[in-house]
Amino acid sequence: MTPVPRVAFFTDSFHEVNGVALTSRQFESFARRQRLPFLSVHCGPKDFFLNQEPAWTLELRRGRAAFGLEHDLSCDPLLLCRRDRVAQVVSEFKPDLIHVTGPGDVGILGACTAHSLRVPLTASWHTNLHEFAARRLERSLIGLPRQIRRSITGGVESAALHCVLQFYRLARLLFAPNPELVELLQQRAGRPTCLMRRGIDTSLFSPVRRDSSDNVLTLGFVGRLSPEKNVRFLAQVERALLNAGRCDFRFLIVGGGSEKQWLSEHLWHAEFPGVLSGETLARAYANMDIFVFPSETDTFGNVILEAMASGVPAVVTADGGPKFLVESGETGFVAHDEAGLLDCVLRLADDPVLRRDMGDAARRHALHQSWDQIFENVYSAYGALLEGRSGDTGNSKQPSDYATSMAGCRAS
Repeated sequence: MTPVPRVAFFTDSFHEVNGVALTSRQFESFARRQRLPFLSVHCGPKDFFLNQEPAWTLELRRGRAAFGLEHDLSCDPLLLCRRDRVAQVVSEFKPDLIHVTGPGDVGILGACTAHSLRVPLTASWHTNLHEFAARRLERSLIGLPRQIRRSITGGVESAALHCVLQFYRLARLLFAPNPELVELLQQRAGRPTCLMRRGIDTSLFSPVRRDSSDNVLTLGFVGRLSPEKNVRFLAQVERALLNAGRCDFRFLIVGGGSEKQWLSEHLWHAEFPGVLSGETLARAYANMDIFVFPSETDTFGNVILEAMASGVPAVVTADGGPKFLVESGETGFVAHDEAGLLDCVLRLADDPVLRRDMGDAARRHALHQSWDQIFENVYSAYGALLEGRSGDTGNSKQPSDYATSMAGCRAS
């Protein structure tokens, strides 16, 4: 029997509230439940090391040089100074491979450790950093003419993508959360790339948690309140509802970020409970009637699955990963432009039967999105890499215990 790979997992986000952190925590939890040899290296509030065979944890505290990226996420450019200590722990763990989640401080530390210890490197793409950089820069250049602004941000986006791809070329195997990114990494990074979706806890996120007793239509959004999420578009949704003669509605906007102040000043019918988690977050989802997600930069959209598991139809854009989660016309709508997104919201607002039917279909879809299945596929891909099959589409070798490992992968 082929031994289970020993995996050292370096993630840039673990304790924060975002998709990378959620996936990282779920991955570690999966490894612990399955009693797999797994070392999680991440940053946290203090330095500590824990060896609970077969799962190890090495947590590093970011130093004074750290700078903020989000309200709850920072990056420490001096984290590489800890590489000797990290290399010592990783060497003791004896990994078969190292997996990093991106080109952040911990990811770079992981890539350097893989190089120094001569351990195969794998990497997963979670965030469109190049698009984030462009959106945030565009907001800061708002006083410039539109054409000049787009020219500057387009150049920055292209340069940022080039730099990020250089990092991903260091890995022998890549993972991406949607088919478009699988194709991009396959072509631009020239590495075997596997589809790595996200899962959902359908026991926590469920329609049974709904406890709202009024008849006010609730439109929900959950996520970072930042420029790349396009949250200012929610003000256009409100105007469209008011122009259509609707006043019996409210927005429930869950999350925090730099755009919260603007939203609170421009939305009349909105509640801002802040960042929620656990059952409180699950109840918030279940009390929504429509989930509106105007982001054009998300690679997946965990919050969409959480809403769907809660029995809430979602309206999303046709840009990025969310469109792969919603079956347009069945579990929600995929809108191809801003006018279409507004039309879809108005249609759901005016049709409670359609909302109910789509919500039921969304719940049924979510019930099939298992975290365990996703991580089992990741381990299968690890196995194929270590057997030397990840980049060989013509290999006639019979499948091993990792038989289905490269299902969903594209070889270079």
